[in-house]
Amino acid sequence: MSHQYDNFDNPLKRPKIANSIVDLIGGTPIVRLGRIAKENKVVANILLKLESFEPASSVKDRLGKALIEGAEERGEIKPGESILVEPTSGNTGIALAFIGAAKGYKVILTMPASMSLERRVMLKALGATVILTPADRGMKGAIAKAEEIVKGLDGKGIILSQFDNPDNQKIHRETTGPEIWYQTDGTIDYLVGGVGTGGTISGSGQFLKTVKPEVKVIAVEPSESPVISGGTPGPHKIQGIGAGFIPKNLDVPILDETIKISSDVAIITARKLAIEEGIFVGISSGAAVAAAIEIGKRPENVGKTIVAIIPSFGERYLSTVLFADLHAEASAQQPEPIL
Repeated sequence: MSHQYDNFDNPLKRPKIANSIVDLIGGTPIVRLGRIAKENKVVANILLKLESFEPASSVKDRLGKALIEGAEERGEIKPGESILVEPTSGNTGIALAFIGAAKGYKVILTMPASMSLERRVMLKALGATVILTPADRGMKGAIAKAEEIVKGLDGKGIILSQFDNPDNQKIHRETTGPEIWYQTDGTIDYLVGGVGTGGTISGSGQFLKTVKPEVKVIAVEPSESPVISGGTPGPHKIQGIGAGFIPKNLDVPILDETIKISSDVAIITARKLAIEEGIFVGISSGAAVAAAIEIGKRPENVGKTIVAIIPSFGERYLSTVLFADLHAEASAQQPEPIL
């Protein structure tokens, strides 16, 4: 089947020498799921879009760039003058922090206290101010605190609003979606991704359905907090998705299906990806791959191509439940005598 985007420019191009770390965002690789697919008797081809290969190791690098540069283009912010304030579960904050550092912005971030220690340390290392909010208030609490902070900044502060800023979807329509189309030579049949802000799955899906309307877009959410499926919000362990509400940046009509994955299954799958594939990822990546496996096992999907978004790198989760046992084991380990 021929499409209007069959011969468009390679979206994976990068400069030989970048002028800024910001210029290296995007153009991430795709890898095929191997041993785990065989073990689960998957009949489809599952491909993983490794957003963990971004400069700061998460898909939110794209979003951070879009939020800041979009606001700059509209004249809403200026380096050295504006203070960027944002509620975040961690990865968007890290993106804003490193891009803010490169461009000269002060960054203040509010995040639930349940987010990993690695994220807090990274944010501080990048020069951002970190404000923790009660874990039981989730992202709603972080949002409320960010709004409170901006009110006290005498007009210098701005919330870039990742959950409802249209630049969120836009960056994925313009980059992530075209990259996937190019990398799969247009053979993609399913796009699978977890929903945090909703921008990645929505923007990428919008582009892919434009060039190939039959592409199915599958959202992934925690089974403990299935709000997209019509359930009630609840606590879960999948950092980065399942905010407890349906974000404005989620294009609900574009979704063909929503799959619920439990925290335990997401954790088990993420651990297997490291041990059996050598792919070191976070908990939400485990959820996306678990959903892709579920789809890939369906008889009607023999030979189909499924692309799952891998949002972040595993090193950011070493102190979390994902690697809690290994953390304890490594901490207690003693040197062995040399004979």
